[in-house]
Amino acid sequence: MTDTVGDKQAPPARQTTVGGPGRRDWSTWPRYEAAALGFREYWYPVAWSRKIGKKPRAIQVLGEKIMLIRDGGAVRALHDRCPHRGVPLSHEMSSQEFPGTWSCCYHGWTFDLETGVLVAAITDGPESPICGKVTVRTYPVEEARGLVWVWLGDGPAHPFAEDVPEELLDPDAVVVGRITVRDGNWRFGAENGFDDGHAKWLHRNALWTKRVKMPVWSEMKVIRDGPWITRRKDKMHYSASFPGLGDFPKKKWYRRREGNKTKVSLRLPGTLRVKYAEWSHFEWWVAATAENHTYVQLAVMNQGKWRNRRFWLYYWTWARWVFHGMFNDEDRLMVEVTDAPPERLYRPDVSLTEWRRMVEEEARRSPVEVVKERQAEKRRAKHD
Repeated sequence: MTDTVGDKQAPPARQTTVGGPGRRDWSTWPRYEAAALGFREYWYPVAWSRKIGKKPRAIQVLGEKIMLIRDGGAVRALHDRCPHRGVPLSHEMSSQEFPGTWSCCYHGWTFDLETGVLVAAITDGPESPICGKVTVRTYPVEEARGLVWVWLGDGPAHPFAEDVPEELLDPDAVVVGRITVRDGNWRFGAENGFDDGHAKWLHRNALWTKRVKMPVWSEMKVIRDGPWITRRKDKMHYSASFPGLGDFPKKKWYRRREGNKTKVSLRLPGTLRVKYAEWSHFEWWVAATAENHTYVQLAVMNQGKWRNRRFWLYYWTWARWVFHGMFNDEDRLMVEVTDAPPERLYRPDVSLTEWRRMVEEEARRSPVEVVKERQAEKRRAKHD
C-alpha cells in the first residue's frame, strides 16, 4: 500500500549511481546501445486489421520495409522489395494477376504471397528458368484483438501468447486505441513511458490531471513482477519546502483530490502497462527506423457487457482525445527532442537503469548474435 506524506522538506542531494556505474554514455549497456532498431526476436503490433485489405500497405518495422496485404482472408507480410531490380512490391502500379500471388509492376515478376517463391516471370514466358530460384522473404503474421502482429526474428517464431499481455488475450475484453507514427528513437519512447520523474512535472497542467493533486516527488523502487518490471512507490510527497527557494507547489483550490492509484510496468520488447482500477492502458514503441517509431496505444477493459459498453463510450468521447491525445502529446514533444547520450542521471532514473539492465540481461538473442557470442568466447578461451 502506498503511504501518503504531506508537507515535508526535500531531502538533501546525494550522489547515486542509479543502478549503474555512473557513466554518462551507454557503454554500461552495450546491447541496449546497439538496439537503435529494436530486438527482432519478438512479436510486434504494426497495424489495425481493419485497415489491411486487397491493396498493399507499405510499413517499416525494425528498419525493414514490409508490404502487408490481405489475401483469401489472411494477412500476408512480405519484404517490400522485388529482388529483380529493387522496386517496391507495394508500388501502386503492382497488381494481383493470379490468385494467391502478387506481381511486381516493373517486369511482372510474380511471387506466391504465402511462401514468397517466384512462381512466374511473366515477361520471360511460362517456362522461365528463374522461377523457383528466387524468393522474397515472408514474415509470420497473427491477427488478434483487431491488430496485425508481425514476427521479424531470424529464428523460429516464439509462441504468440508469450509476447502479448494476458489482458489482450481475453476474448471478452473491449480493446480500443490509436496507432500513429512519431519521430524519435523507440528507446526514448519506452524510457519516457516508464520514467517516474517526468509525469509529476511535465503533465502537471494537463487536462487529464488538471483537477488532482500531483506529487512533487516520490520514494520509489523498481521490482520484478513476472515478465514485467514495476514501479513501486513507497511514499509520495505532495508538497515540499526547498531550502533558499520556498514552498512548492502553490496551493490551488481546484486540486482537491489525489489521483487514481496506478500500477506502471514495462516488459520486453518495449511494452508499457498502466493498470487503473477497472481498465489497463498499454503502449508499444515499435522502431521503424533509428529516427522514428510506430506508437501503439491501447485501452483494455473487461468488467462485464454493460460496463464494457460504457467504457467504450467513455473512450471515444473523452479518453481518446484527452488521454491518448493531449496528455500523451506532451510525451511526444519530449521524445522528439531527447538527445542522449551523453546524459547525467539522478535518483528517479532508477526506472530507466533497471529497464536497461533487464534489456541487457534478458532480451532474446538472434541466432546470429548467439553464433557471434560463441565465436567471441572461443577467441577469449584461446588467448587465455
